[in-house]
Amino acid sequence: MTTLLRSPPDRARVEPVTTAGAVIIGSDYRGLAVVRSLGRRGIPVWVLRNGDDTLATHSRYAKRSLILEGESDEQQAAFLMRLGLRYRLDGWTLFPTSNMTAAMVARHRDRLAEKFTLTTPSWEKLRVAYDKRLTYSLAADLGVAHPRTWTARDATEARALPVAFPVIVKPAVSQLVAAKAWRADNCDELAARFRDAAARIDPSLLLIQELIPGGGEAQFSFAALCDNGTPIASVVARRVRQYPADFGRASTFVETTNEPRIEAAGRRVVAAMQFSGLVEVEFKHDARDDTDKLLDINPRVWGWHSLCGRAGVDFPYLALRLARSQPVERTTAVNGVRWLRLSTDLPMSLSEILRGKLSAREYLSSFRGPRESAIFARDDPWPAICELPMLIGIVVRRLAHRRDI
Repeated sequence: MTTLLRSPPDRARVEPVTTAGAVIIGSDYRGLAVVRSLGRRGIPVWVLRNGDDTLATHSRYAKRSLILEGESDEQQAAFLMRLGLRYRLDGWTLFPTSNMTAAMVARHRDRLAEKFTLTTPSWEKLRVAYDKRLTYSLAADLGVAHPRTWTARDATEARALPVAFPVIVKPAVSQLVAAKAWRADNCDELAARFRDAAARIDPSLLLIQELIPGGGEAQFSFAALCDNGTPIASVVARRVRQYPADFGRASTFVETTNEPRIEAAGRRVVAAMQFSGLVEVEFKHDARDDTDKLLDINPRVWGWHSLCGRAGVDFPYLALRLARSQPVERTTAVNGVRWLRLSTDLPMSLSEILRGKLSAREYLSSFRGPRESAIFARDDPWPAICELPMLIGIVVRRLAHRRDI
């Protein structure tokens, strides 16, 4: 029989609490930044683990770590309700940290709102960000540039499409698979990539999309806390480096910047969605026609959001206040503040230096000026100490899993 709650043996039993805190769904570095933001302000924080990445559970500000039980949305929502009832977490604020858990909360919003305070909008609003087919349809309606995108029923149809290479094959719904996209440089590769992807994902959920030239230096984000489509707090950032370099799953070096075109396009998108909560709208500048093309919309905390606190916009805390109907002052981030995740940025940068795409001088300049580390914090060092062993463990387990298949 499955127990309702499981926690590490080194965690003391926590009695039911009455001070309204926050439950962070996800324990990677995105969750870690939320834990620190709220914990430093004296807000009780619990972390729900739902993967191999456990960084947030090692924070001194995480009062308790539990496992998010259930495979389906229904099971996970039921677990959250049991959790809230057992520990009387009335009014506690939920922070999903992935698209999948944000979708789960949105789909069960009415039910979860009976116990928790929610930072996630309704499914009607969130699904436009969750499904890239709807994202690009919205962009077309708004006249916002986006990459040329095609669909196909099978590999043969994909091969016959009149595309200009290179292209990528990617899921319309993120996090269905570990890979973000698969590159193809000719018709044969396109057919092969589509066939391989279709073996894992329903072909109707696959998109074929032009690959816009350039790496992270051409990628920008407008991120905001919105109230029914109106940004209350916002930031524009350039995602200078990412991993992988061409179409990265995660940023490794980011800096706040002033890009009026990105901000204007981002504001148009969130206004049309009438979005409420935290959102990141990703763009990539296409030098071929000097346009900023919409790539993705992330309807939850994003990977580098801890940068924003250093730049004067503490998004998790502001989102908690907004969800609790408390006053939130309008604010924008300071330009020129940098964010670095050394464990992924260093190997990525060394690879780029060896390929002649980055100089050692340029890399060293990343450490100048005001900077926020993704993992290390003087007042909370343990996650940084645990990161390397954790990453090694994840790699070993994944390699072992592949051998077993």
